[in-house]
Amino acid sequence: MNFIKRAYWSVTARKGKSLILLVVLAVISVFVLTGLTIQTAAEESSNLARKELGGDVTLTVDRQSLVENGGEERRRQAMFQPIPIDIEDAESLIESEYVEGYNFYSTTSAMAVDFMAIGAEEEEEESTTEEGQAQGSTMPGRMGGGMNADLDIQGVLYSDAATSFMDGQSEIVEGEHLTADDAGKMVAMVEENLASENGWSIGDDISITSVETEESITLEIKGIYSTSAEIPPQAERILSMNPYNSIYVPIELANQLKGEEGVINQAIYYMNDPLNIEAFMEEAKDKGTIDFDTFILNANDQLYQQMMGPIENVSSFSNKIVLLVTIAGSIILGLIVMMTIRERKYEMGVLLAIGEKRKKLVGQFLVEILMVAVLAMGLSLMTGNYVADAVGNQLLEQELTASEESNEPQSFTNRRGMMGAMGPGGMIQTQDVQTIEELSIGVTAENIIMMVGIGLLVMLFSTIVPALSVLRMNPKAILTNQD
Repeated sequence: MNFIKRAYWSVTARKGKSLILLVVLAVISVFVLTGLTIQTAAEESSNLARKELGGDVTLTVDRQSLVENGGEERRRQAMFQPIPIDIEDAESLIESEYVEGYNFYSTTSAMAVDFMAIGAEEEEEESTTEEGQAQGSTMPGRMGGGMNADLDIQGVLYSDAATSFMDGQSEIVEGEHLTADDAGKMVAMVEENLASENGWSIGDDISITSVETEESITLEIKGIYSTSAEIPPQAERILSMNPYNSIYVPIELANQLKGEEGVINQAIYYMNDPLNIEAFMEEAKDKGTIDFDTFILNANDQLYQQMMGPIENVSSFSNKIVLLVTIAGSIILGLIVMMTIRERKYEMGVLLAIGEKRKKLVGQFLVEILMVAVLAMGLSLMTGNYVADAVGNQLLEQELTASEESNEPQSFTNRRGMMGAMGPGGMIQTQDVQTIEELSIGVTAENIIMMVGIGLLVMLFSTIVPALSVLRMNPKAILTNQD
């Protein structure tokens, strides 16, 4: 163990050079620990975002493909006719291990029979003033063609999983949501403004008439909800576009109003992890139950991708920090060790001449660096967390600023679409989403272990390579060539 004592004496005797080595190793350790800590924080933020935002896949008609690649009849159908999805085909995908939840939609329009839709009274008054008599039916609601429909009928499997409820635009205020147990029942959920306008409460009955079949049905109000969706300008002319006039019913009732059975307009599958979207889509294609010449699976993870962009950039940058510091540190440390060894040729020649083994000389250099490295890593543990916190959040702030500028004016919109777009569940509006503006940075045991491991590799590489270049010489040559 004499080489360990010699290493201690060498470090304490060469205080200046040991201090330089300490500074170099401390800088290497701090930057490596900073990079590793930022990576861990970014990964935790990524996991948090994945849990909060999720991702979903929509099964719908591929109208663009039908128009571009279909025959004349298929193009005409894609442009002017609804193309229903067989509900059994949609159900074939719900057993996937990647699916956490799902919802089916069947939408249509209807007319009020024994009540007044929001905006209908004003329109009747305008018609009476202009033409001298009331237009349409003698009933409070308006009768007529599809363009004159009062109501937007949303047939759903689960109303709490409808788009507007998932995005926070709507919430139930009284009664209960529609569920799969309500299949075939004559029940409905109505918006609170429509309920207030007509003096409704839970358990009341309302009557509506189908635009397609002119069949009238009576529904019992099971729930009342509120919505914050914006009213589009078109709602003044087309009352069914007013979100207050949206009524949720079981899918079977929506199909009954359309004169159809066993079909839907759209299916949405909620993934247990946004990272599984591609795997789910491949699995769906392999099943062969969906006609992908007619239908398409669209991934709705834009918000997740937008939010994760800055975090992934920060993680990538921190990974580059670790790599560059490791390479640069190895080179710099290797040069320092090489210069030190060249200065100590005579010492090594004497030791080799008196019978000291070469591996013990290499061990001495390693112990010298290790003794300094222990102090350097101790300093990095004291300062690394503060450096990582400052660097990580500064990088994230820069990435967020760049992301917001590149996405203007549509940054951080909800994952269903832009303001004013129509979707299952009603009108969709831009939704402000709480972005991850700060990384929760903290040094973990895993970070420390990895830093120590990288540090040991750097020390081994930077010590052994220069040492071998000298130790391969024999003692006589070392002593003879001593300057």
